[in-house]
Amino acid sequence: MLDPTHIFDEKATSYATGADFWNVLTDEMNSLYLLSFLLTADLDKAGQCLFSGMGEYEEEIGVFMARARARARRTILKHAIWMITPAPERADEFSFTPFRPSAASGAINLFEAILGLNAFERFVYVMSVLEKQSDDECSTLLRCSRRDVIVARALALERLATAYNTYNQPVEAVGAWPAMFASHCA
Repeated sequence: MLDPTHIFDEKATSYATGADFWNVLTDEMNSLYLLSFLLTADLDKAGQCLFSGMGEYEEEIGVFMARARARARRTILKHAIWMITPAPERADEFSFTPFRPSAASGAINLFEAILGLNAFERFVYVMSVLEKQSDDECSTLLRCSRRDVIVARALALERLATAYNTYNQPVEAVGAWPAMFASHCA
């Protein structure tokens, strides 16, 4: 009788070690902190979110290395959701009034506009547009309906387009994310 042949490529299934996790965190520290700050809209809470996420992240040794960065970002998302507990407004109470910067502040940048969104819209925007999570994933993590996610994203995009209208065109949010990150973390 023939023995089954097992084909195994060690490189394809390398597991992350503690040192690997800390290397990911070191490499991604600014990005993870910015993600924490955009979600929490508070410097102190962003730091708490990042450090509590780092503790949980270290405990997950054994995750495939290819998934380590994605797991770090997901850990930050979960901690921010736990800290802020963003909840959708009732559908009949959604405000369709566009976000407007105060007259005293003058011109507003995209970073300030994102922070000016209500918590649920901000979470949906960051998760679905900037982090490219699916509507199903957003609704699962935020414990809401897909409809709530879709409505909140539409409202956030409309408000951001109104607030950050440099060229009288809609905001190119996904393209603006790397530039915004570079300018605020440099």
